[in-house]
Order: sequence, then C-alpha cells, then structure tokens
Amino acid sequence: MACFFRRRIAEKLGRTLQQSEDAFIPALSAVPVFKKQQQTADFKLSLNTLRVSGILPSSGDIQLQTEDLASRLKQDSVVEDVSAGSGVINFRVNRKLLVQKILEPFGKEEDDKFGLNSELFNTLKRGTTLVEYSSPNIAKKFHAGHLRSTIIGNFIANLKQSLGNNVIRMNYLGDWGMQFGLLGAGFGQFGCQEKLKQNPLQHLFEVYVQVNKEAEHNEDMRLAARDFFRQLEQHESQAVSLWQQFREITVEEYQHVYKRLGVHFDIYSGESFHQHQAQEVVQQLRSQGLLKTTEKGTGVVDVSPAGDMSNICTVLRSDSTTLYITRDIAAAIDRREKFNFDEMIYVTDKSQANHFHQLFQILLALGHTWADRCQHVPFGLVQGMKTRIGEVVFLEDVLDEARARMLHNMNQSKTTKEMDNPEDTAEKVGISALIIQDFKGPLQSDYKFDWDRMLQAQGDTGVFLQYTHARLCSLARRNKGIEVVEFNPSLLLEQASLSIVQHLLRYDEVLYQSAQDLQPKHLVNFLLKLCHLVASAHRELPVKGSPQDVAQNFTPRSFKCCFQKSGVMSPSAAVWLIDVFFWRSTAQ
Repeated sequence: MACFFRRRIAEKLGRTLQQSEDAFIPALSAVPVFKKQQQTADFKLSLNTLRVSGILPSSGDIQLQTEDLASRLKQDSVVEDVSAGSGVINFRVNRKLLVQKILEPFGKEEDDKFGLNSELFNTLKRGTTLVEYSSPNIAKKFHAGHLRSTIIGNFIANLKQSLGNNVIRMNYLGDWGMQFGLLGAGFGQFGCQEKLKQNPLQHLFEVYVQVNKEAEHNEDMRLAARDFFRQLEQHESQAVSLWQQFREITVEEYQHVYKRLGVHFDIYSGESFHQHQAQEVVQQLRSQGLLKTTEKGTGVVDVSPAGDMSNICTVLRSDSTTLYITRDIAAAIDRREKFNFDEMIYVTDKSQANHFHQLFQILLALGHTWADRCQHVPFGLVQGMKTRIGEVVFLEDVLDEARARMLHNMNQSKTTKEMDNPEDTAEKVGISALIIQDFKGPLQSDYKFDWDRMLQAQGDTGVFLQYTHARLCSLARRNKGIEVVEFNPSLLLEQASLSIVQHLLRYDEVLYQSAQDLQPKHLVNFLLKLCHLVASAHRELPVKGSPQDVAQNFTPRSFKCCFQKSGVMSPSAAVWLIDVFFWRSTAQ
C-alpha cells in the first residue's frame, strides 16, 4: 500500500530534519507513470511545500536546499535510491517490497478495502452527508437534461459513503408551483383517465403541451390554472387527489429509469412537503426585519453585501404565495432538524449558482450558521444530444439509443463472443460509455455529445474500460482452480508489470483529490490509464512457454475494488476497479 512507503519516507525525513513525520505526509506524492518511459522514481517530495509550511527557510536558493537535503537522506531496506530533481527529491523504493506491499491486501482478502485505509483521509471530515440530486419535475417524462445531476449526484454519494460518511440520498422532486395549476386545469379539459392508465407520462406531457398553447391566448385558461393552484394551496380534496395521482404515477415511472442507471434514493421529497413551512419562513423573515415589500407588492430579501438593495431575492409573490426559493429555505431548515447533517450538497446545473448563493445567504441571515456547510456542485450543459429521429427530449430515448447502437457495434465486430443476453450486455456497456463520456472532463464545462466517439472500442471510452474488465474476467474464469505454491514477487519485476503497480500507488491520492473537489474526472482518468497499462502488459509480457514456476506464480492475483465503491459506475454496470494485476499461465 502507498501509505506504508509514504510513512517510511516521512519517518526518514522527520529524523533528518528533527520534525514530526506527519508534517511530511502532505508533501509526498506518488510519481505518475508515463507511457513508454522507464520509471525511475516512485515518490517525490516538494521542497516548496516544506518552505511554505516553515519546515525549511522560505528564502535562499531552493535548488541548493533540494540537493543538500537529498544528500543527507540515506538508503535503507525500503528506499533504495534518493536523488535531487528540480525543486523535488525523488525516492525509489525496493522493487520486491513494492510488489509485495501492493499485493498484500489481496492475499488477505481485503481487496474491497484497497486504498480506503490511507492516512490521507484522516483530515477529511466524517459524519452525515445529505446529497440532493436528480430532482426532475413530476407529471413529465424524465428529461435528458436531468441525466447529469443524476449520475454526478450518484458519484458523490457513492464516494462519500466509501470514505466512511453516513450518506442520505435525496430526490427533491419539482412537485409544486403554478405549472401544476396549468396541468390540473388542462387535465380537466384535455385529459382522459383511460389514456392516463395506458401511457401515463406521455399523456400528461401531451396535456401539458396543449394547455400551455391554450393559455398563451386564452385568459380564461390562465384564470382556471391560477384557481386550481389556489385549490391546491388550500388543500381542497378534489385538486389534491388529482395532484397526488400525478405524483405517484411519475415516481413509479422514474424508478424504472433509475433502475437502468443503477441509481437509488433513500428519500423522495419535494417542494410540496414544505408549503406550510415556507409560510413560517416568511414570518421569520418578517419578524427579523429581513423581509421588504416592493412597490409591486412582492416580498424580497436584500442579499447585497452593502445592504443597498442592489441584489435582492424575491421570496413572496404579490398574492402572498411562496416561490421555489422560499420552499428551498424551508426544506433546508427541515432537513437540518430531521437529519442533523454535517454537510449538505446540491447537484444542479451551473445556471442555478446565483439561486444557491442567495439561499445560503438568507439561511445565514436567519441565524443558521450550518449554512456554511451547504455546498452547490454545478455542472455544464450537454450540447447536441440527439437520437436518429431528431432532438432528444426524454432520457429513456437516450438510454434506448445507447443500447441499440452498442448492440449494432457488437454485431458488426468480429471479436464479439456469443452470449446469453446480448441486449443486456449492450445496455450495460452503452450506459457505461454514456457515464464515462460525461465524467472525463471538468464538471462545469459544457461538452458536445458525440455518439460515435462515445461508443468507440479504442481510446478513452467506457467501452474500452468495460472491454478491459471483460478480458480480465475471462482470464480469471479460464484459470480458475490453479493454485500458487508460494507467491514470489521477484517474478513480477518486468517494467510492464511494475508500471501497473506504480500506477496503483496513486489510488489513494486520486480518491483524496476527488473527495476534495467532488470531480469524477480524477478517478475516471486514473482508471482509463490503468486500462492502457493492462493492455500493454497483455502485449509485452510472455505467457506461453513460461517455466512452470513462473506460470504458477502468475496465477490469479486479483485487485477487486469495485467502480461503484468510488461511485464511477452504477451497480447495474458494475466493473471492478482493478480486477487482475497480471496473469501468466500455460493454460492461456
């Protein structure tokens, strides 16, 4: 494990500089593996970090400091070489010990904990994390625009859970507001209970489109919509019954989509849960002197730093009905009271950044200091998401298209093996490709959706990742039952195999980086690099004709860390993070 070597190097530095060894842990990092380059160092120490922390003088020539310190550090049974670089000190560890320590957890059947017991995580705050994600609007089919919130939120929830947090996964449905006045009034005129039973969300979508067109030029329809929403707010039984029917139908339909994505929720909440509490929030704002009334009769809160009304947030309409943000304030207060969370994370697109800034400011103004532990994780837009029949509206269309295109590619490939359920395989690989394409870059960046690039079998794609996993699993099945007499790490010292081991040294650092900024790109790119290294090992390391002792020592040594453990993949498309380090067998 990387933490073993990091600690031993830190101990050496601590003795040399008469400092606590813990002070050096943040300054030590594993050296990235570069393709087609002989790896000489395993860890590096940044001298600048030591200067900033005060361990070394901040003045003077940094290169002279680097060379001086490197000369004072001696080799031992763990560190076999120390050298000075440009502002860094490089450490090369004993090769046999490196292989032995990395493989150690798997011999003890602790592969599911690989990388998770690192001391790097000691500084992370543990506790209860509430993650709000997906959050589609009810009475509508699942729009493709909600895909990113769903899979990014799922990644964050899985990551936090893997690192020891108690995670509450919440889907905060858009189930309240004037749009339901329109839908309720429209259903009375255009709706049909029989069609609602046959194809519920499609029918509701058609009704919503019709009533919106009608309301554009029909004042009576707009009045009817406002009246229906008033009935909802006053809990009139007929209006509430119809709304409840819409909500139950929607959640049931959404759960089918979530199952395909491998996503689940602990709680289905919604704006409707907080309508009464929203009025209480208005009263609190008024009693604390934070609520101002405009000339138009709307209620606003001044959130400008200077208190000059240059940035106001509307929390109350002129007819005294609440808005989305008012219900968000009430929801946040209610969640804190119910779940006593240590942090709350909202996952939505970046256009809502100002909304959440205002939300957190108002919570703080009300005296809720825990609002400092609320965070908005924004993401960019997906451009050009189309199917063969045109512009995409619904997520199911995207998932169906991914499955169909992947199945076509599989049928066209000469290397595709016969399988029991090719449609199911195509579904899993297609969804993996969809997720990996989304996760490769910075979350806030917009990106162009590209079917052909996404589904390529070569390159940095989810298909290549799944292919690598499938190939390794095939080796595992074919070599099942072969026993190793005694594991000998000296037979794993070729550069192709060492590169994989050296790459694994970075795993805890990658998880730590993902935990810091909640970006999946770090882990995804780590995994893709691992796949390339495994492919190189397949090409470069001899298998057939190996001596018997070599063949026996290269029977299965599995690195079985689940992708879903760190949240990259959904359980339905589960892929082992590191499945087989290296195999040699005469049976291959």
